Amino acid sequence: MEETVLGTCRAYRDKVVENCGRVIVGKDDVIEKLLICYVCGGHVLLEDTPGTGKTMLLRTFAATTGGTFRRIQFTPDLLPSDLTGIHFYNQKTSEFEFRQGPLFGNLILADEINRATPRTQSALLEVMEEHQITVDGETYPVPFPFMVMATQNPLESYGTFPLPDAQVDRFFMRLSMGYMTRQEEIRVLRRKAAIDLVRELNPVITKDETLEVRKAATQVRMSDDVLNYLMDIVEATRISGSSVTPVSARGSRALYEAAQVQALFAGRDFCIPEDIRDMAEPVLLHRISSGAGSKASAAGEFLANVISRLPVPLEDAQ
Repeated sequence: MEETVLGTCRAYRDKVVENCGRVIVGKDDVIEKLLICYVCGGHVLLEDTPGTGKTMLLRTFAATTGGTFRRIQFTPDLLPSDLTGIHFYNQKTSEFEFRQGPLFGNLILADEINRATPRTQSALLEVMEEHQITVDGETYPVPFPFMVMATQNPLESYGTFPLPDAQVDRFFMRLSMGYMTRQEEIRVLRRKAAIDLVRELNPVITKDETLEVRKAATQVRMSDDVLNYLMDIVEATRISGSSVTPVSARGSRALYEAAQVQALFAGRDFCIPEDIRDMAEPVLLHRISSGAGSKASAAGEFLANVISRLPVPLEDAQ
């Protein structure tokens, strides 16, 4: 891959992280992972305590990328048509017309997704996987690029209506914001309100640039040794007698693509084992744990133990 392409991709990453960092303080790593999901066309499950900036993160990211932002507050009485849209009868034209729902946007925040009923949750399945919506037998494409970021409180991660494994598997990554450091929070308290800062942001990347980065990512090489290392991690979750949920083929594909983009953002056209290790937890952990609290903690320990005991291949860049 040409050095100019690598430099362009690195600059693409730096522009987004720097612009988002004007509002979201001390979370460059989370912003970069969110950008990796965006480039890969994936979706994010964001679990954290209230007030850590989950909504502001996506508002900032939407302003930075120039995408259309839609926020949906999930409640038990939310209907699938409230997401997808409806056909209504226009008395002036004497015809039925389609009124688009909030899913017709670029960046969708599904706030507290586990509060909605399974029927409403299932309305997200088609659009997350196929990037299209079917209403009354008619199919409508959603705009490009398209990404869903869903939130749920880890203390209520089972909630009233827990997410089924099939839907959890459709999230590319699970991320957590966490609290800021003392000095970072003091800096935030002294500045103007975050929402005012977001209004001042301008897009720093275009859809065409995103397509170019996505195309470049597919050209990042992964040697047989590194690919086998990836599969060793995945297959460790499929061993008979394991207490965790096995990683699906969708999960191994997500880890492969995430490692490619991370390598690209690091200025390399080849993957190294560290790319796999860095992406393993955000990409795989929510796929192997079917709950929260002690179950999620046990899954985290399992994954950490797997990675620590597997031999790391020596990668030859040539």
